[in-house]
Amino acid sequence: MKLLFVLFMIIATSKANSAPVQFESSPRQTALLELYTSEGCSSCPPAEAWLSKLKDAPGLWTNFVPVAFHVHYWDHLGWKDVFSDEQFSDRQQAYAQLWSAENIYTPEFVLNGKEWQSWRSLKGTPSLSDATPGTLQVSSTDGRHWTAKFTPLKKDHGDYEITAAVLVSELGTDVKSGENSGRHLKHDFAAVSFITRPLANQTNGLEGSFIIDDHPKKLSGRLALAVWVTRAGQLAPLQATGGWLPK
Repeated sequence: MKLLFVLFMIIATSKANSAPVQFESSPRQTALLELYTSEGCSSCPPAEAWLSKLKDAPGLWTNFVPVAFHVHYWDHLGWKDVFSDEQFSDRQQAYAQLWSAENIYTPEFVLNGKEWQSWRSLKGTPSLSDATPGTLQVSSTDGRHWTAKFTPLKKDHGDYEITAAVLVSELGTDVKSGENSGRHLKHDFAAVSFITRPLANQTNGLEGSFIIDDHPKKLSGRLALAVWVTRAGQLAPLQATGGWLPK
């Protein structure tokens, strides 16, 4: 009985300390900005430094949602990137197949599902889209279990999916070998988990749910959540939202 009481108190205290979290887009499209990168790539640090500057941009989370996907295909060249994941490489490869591109490379930016190379000369943030797909809202009462609702402005009977990625910022790595050997690399918006779930048609829109790890890999950096909706089986985002997670 004492063990059950202690367990109940732990659960009750955890719930009491959890505050509801909600992120919501406007009807106008929020851009999804993806960076494909690697700690093993000597050309990638400038792109990651550019992405890091967006932490202080006024349109962060409202006009655009940034995600850095660390690919795994550099890992065999002398340095294992702790953020790398094969599914991130697969996502980049899927884009290449969609565009009929002959190869994939890093660093590569993708803006709203299209290859984007303007970042080198851009002093501000990506331009806003004129599209108005509808409102995407995600919310949680405990930081792990989330509900998602997409309310498209134009009703149709197509199938949709929600994708969520937990991001970590304000972390650094001392690279010991490979192309960036001896460098201290700083990372922001690095994806550390990735999940896709279906949305179901409801009376007032499309709804779904997903679960995230709110302490992924026991990382000590600042965590955020990026969420976007697509048509089922497609890559190009229709709407996105996200924000910093409570500490």
